[in-house]
Amino acid sequence: MKLAVIGKDVSQSSSPQMHTFIFGALGKTCTYDKISIPPEEIHKRAEALFEAYDAFNVTIPFKGDIIQHLNGLEGDAQSFGAVNTVLSKTRKGYNTDGYGFLLMLENEGIALKGRSVLVLGAGGAGRSCIKKLTEAGAKVFAFERSAERLHAIYEEFGGFTPLESVPVRPFDLVLNCTGIGMHDTVGKTPSVTWENGSVSPVGKELLSLCDTAIDLIYVPAQSEFLRIAKECGKRTVNGAAMLFYQAYMADCIYLNRAPNADEAKKLYERYREEYGI
Repeated sequence: MKLAVIGKDVSQSSSPQMHTFIFGALGKTCTYDKISIPPEEIHKRAEALFEAYDAFNVTIPFKGDIIQHLNGLEGDAQSFGAVNTVLSKTRKGYNTDGYGFLLMLENEGIALKGRSVLVLGAGGAGRSCIKKLTEAGAKVFAFERSAERLHAIYEEFGGFTPLESVPVRPFDLVLNCTGIGMHDTVGKTPSVTWENGSVSPVGKELLSLCDTAIDLIYVPAQSEFLRIAKECGKRTVNGAAMLFYQAYMADCIYLNRAPNADEAKKLYERYREEYGI
């Protein structure tokens, strides 16, 4: 199959390595390209993607933009309103982020039911995580700098507490879904509005109170967000496993085969060994 990943800047993406590994492990072959697209060009370049590739993955910031070019949405993509996996022949969109996210937490031994989770960011990935966390029985609190976006998500599926400001209090998990900390924001953490009305980056005052800090970023392997949490003696998890598991699920869709959590975990361990992750 001829595959690709598209995003604003996918120059550092490990998706080609990951997908070709998974295909090979499943006895299949593929080619996999990285295509960085300026945000203002996504709509005029979309048609060429369907013609050039059998399927493609979608990352920041096009998970919502691509939808208007599709014939329909399947599974989580419908409830998330975001797509990360596209089949060109049918022009159907899927979202495998939720599968990858929950399997990552399960593999890390992180229970969710009844636990308090602060989600920072409610874009495509944040929206997906909020929904999966609430479905898993977590007590979810979410902050998004665009209050309008956050409340639109709340009106759509509810089940969590939208925050206009972030309280400095203990949370079991603090989850960064903003993308701040990668590419041109390496060394930074997301800025939030605090209860006193001030706006500043997240730091020790909040992360020192959590049990576990999770960042969906995987390049760099330790974001500034995770570095601070680790310095505070907290457990940290980056998004590498989530990326692999959502890639595995996407490849199952491409190959029209049923996903298997045990198989996914074994493949990830093999992948880590092979590439020294």
